Amino acid sequence: MKENGHRDERFLRKAIDLAEESAQGGGGPFGALVVKDDRIVAEGTNRVTAGNDPTAHAEIVAIRRACEALDDFQLAGCTLYASCEPCPMCLGAIYWARPERVIYAAPHADATRAGFDDSMIYDEIDRPPAERRLPMRQLLREEAQRPFRTWADNEERVAY
Repeated sequence: MKENGHRDERFLRKAIDLAEESAQGGGGPFGALVVKDDRIVAEGTNRVTAGNDPTAHAEIVAIRRACEALDDFQLAGCTLYASCEPCPMCLGAIYWARPERVIYAAPHADATRAGFDDSMIYDEIDRPPAERRLPMRQLLREEAQRPFRTWADNEERVAY
């Protein structure tokens, strides 16, 4: 276990270094990497402002690159290392990618103190859609079942 802890610390320090480099270059102060079999498969830094992409968080960038490198939509046997506790969006993507585990450095409270407040999103998720700050309205539920039936009937579908 001690060896595993040292390995985790080494990779986590790399994620922190990536976050520092990103912050020095004008990007967000977040870094992440995906490791498999003690080898870095992919790295990512926050690219939100650089690419005008609100989804380009370090974890998402690293997951996209790792999936491409591994030619798979899941990260079986991988560990994701992040300089900070993943936000709700990244956490969702991490669960979909299914890595073996996640190791992070700073808790999200530290990101809040730095001006990145995810607490509003956590609060919104707990509210019924009709009570959220962003107006949401559900329509055409019956019609929306058609794609689900088509997918379920497709014998060549790949479950995920």
